[in-house]
Amino acid sequence: MRSALLGIGVLAAVGSAYAVVSNSWLPGERISYLEGNTVAAATTTVPVPPPVTHIRTPEPVKAVYMTACIAGTPRLREKVLATISGTQINSLMIDIKDYTGTVSYVDSNVPGPKGKGCTVSDLPAFVSELHAKGIYAIARITVFQDPLYAAAHPDLAVQSYSHPGKPWTDRKGLAFIDPDFPEYWGHIVDLSKEVHSIGFDEVNFDYIRFPSDGDMSDARFALPEGVSRRMAIGSFFDHIHKELSSAGIVTSADIFGQTTINTDDLGIGQVLEDALLSFDYVAPMVYPSHFIPGFEGYDSPAAHPYEVIKTTMTRAVERAAAASTTPGKLRPWLQAFDLGADYTPAMVHAEMQAVYDSGLTGWMLWDAANRYTKEEL
Repeated sequence: MRSALLGIGVLAAVGSAYAVVSNSWLPGERISYLEGNTVAAATTTVPVPPPVTHIRTPEPVKAVYMTACIAGTPRLREKVLATISGTQINSLMIDIKDYTGTVSYVDSNVPGPKGKGCTVSDLPAFVSELHAKGIYAIARITVFQDPLYAAAHPDLAVQSYSHPGKPWTDRKGLAFIDPDFPEYWGHIVDLSKEVHSIGFDEVNFDYIRFPSDGDMSDARFALPEGVSRRMAIGSFFDHIHKELSSAGIVTSADIFGQTTINTDDLGIGQVLEDALLSFDYVAPMVYPSHFIPGFEGYDSPAAHPYEVIKTTMTRAVERAAAASTTPGKLRPWLQAFDLGADYTPAMVHAEMQAVYDSGLTGWMLWDAANRYTKEEL
């Protein structure tokens, strides 16, 4: 079963050069930028870094997810690349900051704790390799679930009533940053801009919500009077849109699958229409295994992948149209892991067909263990 979770330097410099190698954006074309220094004299040769490239967003995006641990182990990541080669997969999403708070980009200059989890020592080169293969690179950033940053800045964390002065933790012992602190938003913006500068074509945001698992009665939030959770998350959405769209960075947001059918904020601040207004793409996590028994009359929703995906994404398309946004912004996460049922290639294909039958074309596959197969792809 596959897991569901899971020095002699330059003597004189006379200036810097910035050259646009290509500025035409055609479907599938790579856009290249070259940055470097011009020097008058030097005692050593300064290596010129490889050009940073960006690929325009494919239509449609068909992606798989890769952990930093896999990306940081050449033998394992090459196995994934070999699996997706020759299939319909044209995009790869890689962890830049995961649920532990670890930043996988080892050369990051963004201030803040970096963590001791999995890292990718050659991330810019790996992104360049992906581009050479025609693969669109998406950087995944886990936002408010960040125990590392919470430990370094406990004043910004969701607080515990029962342990005054200490961060609240969920059922897994993980702390959250309180979503209503703009100080933290700047950290996320800086990290997003940095990973885009090394070649990532899109930045994806996960855990852009208030916590939901654990003893919520013990969680104390910093919401001012009159500010709802939806308003707080909406303000973060607006900030990300303002800061990154002006920089030409493509963004996407992961939201609960239930947002496709619920009109409230689920108690976590997420509303489908709010996300559609602020991000280039929105990815409802409509994993059939994550819907409660009885959903649409099914005792085991996980055993009915086509029906669950068709129902939820058809409703999402209708709501996007009603909100005067583009339904094509919707790009759901699909289940490629065993939970609630053993997911066969046929079941994964059924999910894909449900996406198409709802009027959409793009999707992303999630398996925390990254055990994808040629048959399902």
